[in-house]
Order: sequence, then structure tokens, then C-alpha cells
Amino acid sequence: MTEQSGNPERPALRASDTDREQVAQILHNALSEGRISISELEERLAVVYAAKTLIELEPVTEDLPVNSPSAAVTAASSRSLAPDNRIGGHPGSPASLAIMSSVSRKGSWVVPRKHSSTAFWGNVELDLRSARFAEKHSTITAVAIMGEVQIVVPDDIIVEVNGVGLMGAFESKDQGKIASPPANAPVVAVNGLAFWGSVEVIRRPALEQ
Repeated sequence: MTEQSGNPERPALRASDTDREQVAQILHNALSEGRISISELEERLAVVYAAKTLIELEPVTEDLPVNSPSAAVTAASSRSLAPDNRIGGHPGSPASLAIMSSVSRKGSWVVPRKHSSTAFWGNVELDLRSARFAEKHSTITAVAIMGEVQIVVPDDIIVEVNGVGLMGAFESKDQGKIASPPANAPVVAVNGLAFWGSVEVIRRPALEQ
């Protein structure tokens, strides 16, 4: 077992996925409360998901109300967080393609671990409010070329948006009264490119239909 340099009595305990998700939740809460900016959130999340030990996670939240991952994990344990019941199932199609046409996926469908949505002179609409997720972590790669990709997500999942707008818009926005997602919620990362087009991620209350 290795030990953290400079503190030989403290073992460098390995961080679990649950530890990282708890710290990520603290950061999302801090963003919603105006304590950190979106750019700070992105920087800190990069550190969180790269961390291998609990000690590496501690500085990420030391200036926030919950100042250590162990405290966050203890709080979560006291609430007896169970796995989200939307995770699991046979994954749906890995791609949505609209060329001078429209494609829509909504209602009950299973989001695969990786899904690509491409709109070329067309429109793609993905609605995740009634969806299940094949795995806890999913990635949607959205590409809009002179077209539009719209992704509607409920506020009870964790969403990370990181795309590029080139003579176009790649953005996320909230509609309605948005709540913070639970730490055990599915995590969806949205990335990609909008070229002379738009990619829009819209968060809405989970029960709003």
C-alpha cells in the first residue's frame, strides 16, 4: 500500500466512482448556488474524474460548504442511496441521422453508452425525460451542419455539455424551475460541433411533459 508523500501516517486511499460522483454533485450544487462559475465547474470536474485517490479529491471542494469527499460519502451513505432504477436495459440505436429530414427519439427508449446525433440540413430531437440508460455514464456526440440538434433532458440526471460552435451555437439552457440531480443519477456528457447550425441542450423539470 502506498502512502501520500509528506504525510507517512495517512494512506493514499483509492477513490471509487461513488466518491468522484459525490464530489461532482457538490460542484454542481455550488454552480446552482452561484458559488462557482461554469468555467470553474469544468476545470474542477476534470480534476475530479482524473483523481485516483481521496486525497486528490479534497482540494477540489475545500472552499465549498462540504469540504471533503469523505464527508460527502458519509452524507450519501446516511441517505442510503440506491442505484438509479433507470439504469439498465438493452441499448437502443447508437446513431440518429437527419439529412434534409427530421429524426425524433422520445418516450421510452434506452440511451446507449455512446450515441451520435448528426443533422445536415435537417433536425434531430432527442428527449431523455422518459428514457432509460444502458449504463450510468453515457456520451452523446452531437453534430449540426446547417441543421439543428435539440436534446431535452430532465433535471434529475447529471449533464455535462462541452461542444464547439463554429459560425453556429452550441449551448445549454434551463427551462422552468430546475432542481439539483441526485448524486446517484445517470450522467450524460454532450459534446460535438455546430457549424452554421445549432446544438441545444435543454434542461426541464423531470415531471414536466
